[in-house]
Order: sequence, then structure tokens, then C-alpha cells
Amino acid sequence: MTAIAPAEQSAPPTNDRRLLLGVFALLGLAMAVWGTRLPAVQNTAHLGPGQLSLVLLGAAAGMVAGLQLGGRLAHRHGSSRLLIVPAMVFGLGLALLGQCRTLPTLIAAAVVFGIAHGLLDVGCNASAVHCELAYQRPIMSGLHAAYSIGALCGAALAAVTTWMPHSVLFAMVGAFTVLAAVIAVPGVRASTSLDHAPQRPEAVPDKVKPAQTAHATVWLLGALAAACLLAEGAAADWSAVHLHSLHSSEATAAAAYALYSAAMAAGRLAGDRLTSRYGAPVLVRVGAALGAAGLGAALIAGSAPAALLGWMALGAGLSTAMPALITAAGRGGPRAVGTVASAGYLGLLAGPAAIGAIASLTSLTTALALPVVLAVAVALASYRALESR
Repeated sequence: MTAIAPAEQSAPPTNDRRLLLGVFALLGLAMAVWGTRLPAVQNTAHLGPGQLSLVLLGAAAGMVAGLQLGGRLAHRHGSSRLLIVPAMVFGLGLALLGQCRTLPTLIAAAVVFGIAHGLLDVGCNASAVHCELAYQRPIMSGLHAAYSIGALCGAALAAVTTWMPHSVLFAMVGAFTVLAAVIAVPGVRASTSLDHAPQRPEAVPDKVKPAQTAHATVWLLGALAAACLLAEGAAADWSAVHLHSLHSSEATAAAAYALYSAAMAAGRLAGDRLTSRYGAPVLVRVGAALGAAGLGAALIAGSAPAALLGWMALGAGLSTAMPALITAAGRGGPRAVGTVASAGYLGLLAGPAAIGAIASLTSLTTALALPVVLAVAVALASYRALESR
């Protein structure tokens, strides 16, 4: 009798991982192009700030609906079903947004774009959980790093094509997204781990947990995701304003979010190796504490160099938190992924507005203490939430 080598018994699904890397990167690329060229959308349609906020609200509402619907569809039909058609609609939605010239059409297109975004988000994250289980080692952080790198490339692409009408850029990126989805069809059909994967031995006890305990853990993971993405929203919308309030130049102010994003991408690239070595609970707790300490010290110092270092520390510190939370939620099924992701995006959307409201009543420095406090909360509560999974 010939023994089968362990590597032959459970070869990692490398092709599936590459496929997911492409999906995450493409999602980040398209979202960055959309966000970076929003001023052009506003000018072309002659929208005021309030009208533009309605377009963004439509996209946000569609995304939350897509996340919830995606969780149910993935639970019934498998998460890989949400990788192709939603990606096509996502690309077509971006192209359509570039052609809209009135507020009603923009809102309608934004809702479609948001729904497709939510469906695709659940599909790629739930598939990533299955793929990670098949690999039997952490890969989620690297997949989220692909999103961050894609977003950086998208922002760079939008920056170097400012001479091009946004409608043309949106159409090009949308067409590329649709083409990539078509090319990925054979890979999705041949996948071995995007829908099902053998569970790790340590994941088995989860099945005998009381339903109420499991449900409470999912909501705790959602609250932590909201805290993490609120900090990300603060960095995106308020880091440059923070540097400007410290009398820095426009270039220096713009560098704050770039440093935050670069630090987050670097942290995620190293996250899988660090998770394998120290475990997700320890890594997230230490990282969140580091991020809180870095930004907190910067707010106390009140200088531009300290602020740049503080935002960079926050990006690096929280870089592995969302991948770990999604992995933990995914062990409860696609619906849990949708719930955690929905809570996270609500934090991303509500955070900048909350900081603005606090700043109007007190000061910007006081308001920016909110992400510091929430990072401390993540450091304190994440260990128990991740250990319980």
C-alpha cells in the first residue's frame, strides 16, 4: 500500500487565493476611483453639498441592503455565487454613475452601485474565510492588503487622469471590472474552497455553543468592526483637516491619509505571518493599543510631525483588526459576515459626521479623541471576542 503524502492530501487552493486577491484589489481600485473623482461628479451635475450627500446616502443604503441580502444568498447558495454577477453589476454601476447628470439618476445609480458593492463584499469575504480554512493558516490579512493596495492604485490612477472626463474614467474602470469578472468565471466554477472547506479542529466546539452566546459574539464583533471603521473614516475625512489646523501646508496635510493608508497596507502585508506567530487575539489587542497610544500622543503634542506619526501609527495598529474580525465572523457563516460588515460600514459612515458634530461643540482635538477611545475599546474587548470564536 502506497501512503499519500500530507501535502497531497490537502494541497492549498492557490488558484482560489489568487482569484480572491484579484477581487479584493479590483474592489479597492473601483471604490478609490469613485471616491477620488466625486468632486467631478458634483461639478458636472451641479450639486450642492446637501445634494451630494443624498447620492452618498443612496450608495450607503444600497450597500447595507446588499450586505444583508448577500449574507442570506451566500448562506443558501454559496458565497462563490456572489463573485461574478455582483462584480459585473458593480462595474456597470460605476460606468452608469459617470453618465448621470441629474440628481434623481445619480441617486438611482448609486443605490444599484451600493447593492452590488454589498453583495460583492459578502461574497469575497465569506469565500476568503473558506479559503483560509482550506489553507489551514492565516491568509485574510493579505487579502485585505490587496484591497488597500488596489485603493492606493485607484487613487493614483484618478490623480494622473484628472485631465480625463470622469465619465470616461468610470467607463474604463467599469469595463475592466466586467471583463475581469468574465475572465474569472472558469476559475470560480473550478474552485475547490470558495464555498466549502474543512474546518480546523479548534473550530468544532463552536457548533455546540448556545445560540444566544454565538449571537452575542457576532454583535460584539460587529461593534468592534464599527469602531475600527469609524477610525478609518476619521482618517479619510479628518486627518488632512487636523494637519491643516496645525498650520501645515496643503501637501503635508494631504500626506496624512497617504501615510495612514500606506501603514495599513504594510501592516496587512505582514499580518498573516504575525497572526501565525502570535495569534489574532494578541495581535489585534497590541495593535489597537499601539494605534490609540500613537494618535493620543499626537493629539497631546499638537504638532504636525507628531500628527503625521500618530495617523501612521493608527493605520498600522488597526491594520489587522478587520481581517481578524471577518475571519472570526465567517466561522458563524455568511450571515454573520454580512452582519459584522454592515455594522462596520455603519461606523465608517457615521464616524466622520459624529466627529464633526463633536468638533462643532468643543474642538477638533477633542473630537479626534473619539477614535482614540474606540481603539482602546477594541484593545480591551477584541481579545475576548476573538478567543470566543
